[in-house]
Amino acid sequence: MGNKNNEGLRYPSIDDLLEVIDSKYKLAYISAKRAKIIKQDDFSSVDNKCVKPVGQALEEILAGKVKAEF
Repeated sequence: MGNKNNEGLRYPSIDDLLEVIDSKYKLAYISAKRAKIIKQDDFSSVDNKCVKPVGQALEEILAGKVKAEF
């Protein structure tokens, strides 16, 4: 699982995430969809600090591993 996240809700940073996805609403939608897949498949494409699927999805988004078109 990687190193445990000791930063709580501050990681990954919303400011950093909004540099990748330009809207909080898009970010919420994309992270929820990806979290559902992570939970279902029990797989994340990055070395996660977060233990919960939503946090793992946000880490993937920040790493540029998740692509979405609107």
